Amino acid sequence: MSRICAITGKRPVKGRRIIHKGQSKKSGGIGLQLVKQTKRVFKPNVQRIRVKLPSGQVKRMWVSAKALKAGLVTKA
Repeated sequence: MSRICAITGKRPVKGRRIIHKGQSKKSGGIGLQLVKQTKRVFKPNVQRIRVKLPSGQVKRMWVSAKALKAGLVTKA
């Protein structure tokens, strides 16, 4: 099941989590070194709600929280 916003088109985005190791220069070390990068997914805040369409029909859709707050959708 793909969680994509029907209004804004927001979808999960791939990224990386960067892991650093070492002692900072401020506290007497040689600085933080990059150890490794692990893959991760940034998931959007998407909720399944009942939406009233312009034709008057009521339909369940995946809508992002940002679209709800902005008032881009009329809840049924």
